[in-house]
Amino acid sequence: MGARIGVVGSNMVDLITYIDRMPAAGETLAAPRFAMGHGGKGANQAVAAAKLGAEVMLVSRVGDDLFGGGTIKNFQDLGIDTKHVRAVPGTQSGVAPIFVEASGENRILIVKGANEHLLPADVDAAADDLKGCALILLQLEVPLETVYHTIAWAAGQGIPVLLNPAPAVPELDVGRILGASFLVPNQTELTILTGLPAETRDQAEAAARTLVARGIRQVLVTLGAEGALLVTADAAQHVPSVRVTPVDTSGAGDAFIGAFAQHYVAHGDTLEAMRWGARYAADSITRPGTQMAFATRAQFAG
Repeated sequence: MGARIGVVGSNMVDLITYIDRMPAAGETLAAPRFAMGHGGKGANQAVAAAKLGAEVMLVSRVGDDLFGGGTIKNFQDLGIDTKHVRAVPGTQSGVAPIFVEASGENRILIVKGANEHLLPADVDAAADDLKGCALILLQLEVPLETVYHTIAWAAGQGIPVLLNPAPAVPELDVGRILGASFLVPNQTELTILTGLPAETRDQAEAAARTLVARGIRQVLVTLGAEGALLVTADAAQHVPSVRVTPVDTSGAGDAFIGAFAQHYVAHGDTLEAMRWGARYAADSITRPGTQMAFATRAQFAG
C-alpha cells in the first residue's frame, strides 16, 4: 500500500487552562497555568501521522487573523503538504478553549471559525492530489455536507476513508457515511450516534453492532484507559491500552487515529495498527498539550 494520507478536516488554536477544579456557576477561581498550542481534530491527526513518518496532505481552512499564518507555518515545519490549506478572507481561525483538571481529564469547547468554510468545492479542487492517497481521514468539525461529499467521492475512487465522528452530532446521516471503511467514535460519541449506553466494553460492542447492522463495515471504538474495540459483522476484537499516569488526555483520540492511519497505510493490518495507535495515544497523555505532546517516530520507537 502507498504511504500517503489525506486529511480533509479542521484546525484550531488550543487555548489551554490547567485548573484544580471546574468553578461552580458564578464562581471565580485562580488557575495555576495557561498555554497555547496548535490543535483541531483534523490537524492533530495529520500531525500525529506526519510525526510518525507518514507523507500527509491536508485540506483545510484558516482565518485571515494572527493565528492563520502561524497555523500554516506549523504544518509546513512538520512536513505536511499545505497546498490546499488556505485563509478565508474576513474570517477568524477556529479556537478551542480547553480546561484540564489535575487528574488529566479535560473539557473542551470549540469555535469553528474558518472551519465552517471548508466546502465540497474545496475537496473537488484538491481531488487530483487526493487521488494519490491510500487513506483519507475525516472528522465533524467541518460542515457535514463536506464530509458526505468526500466519502462519496472517495468511494468512487476506491480510496478507503476513516471517519472520526467527533464532535458527534445526532443529525449525522448514517446512510450517507456507509462508504467509509472505518468509523472511529469514542464511547460518548457512540452513545450520541446510537442512543444506546456505551460505558462498558459490552455496552460499546452492542451499540457498535447496531451501526454494523445499518451497513457500517468496521466500527472501531476508542475506550480511553480500556484501549479500543473493533466490531465487524464477523467478530468483536479488543486491543488493550498501555497503563500510564495521565498528565493531559487532550488529543489522545487524535493521536490514536493519526498513529493508526500511519501504520495502516504502511502495513495494511487493522489490529496491529490499533495496537500501535493505543501505544502512541498512551504515550501522548504523559505530556501536556495536544500536538506538542505527540512524539516523533524516533522518540516513540526509542
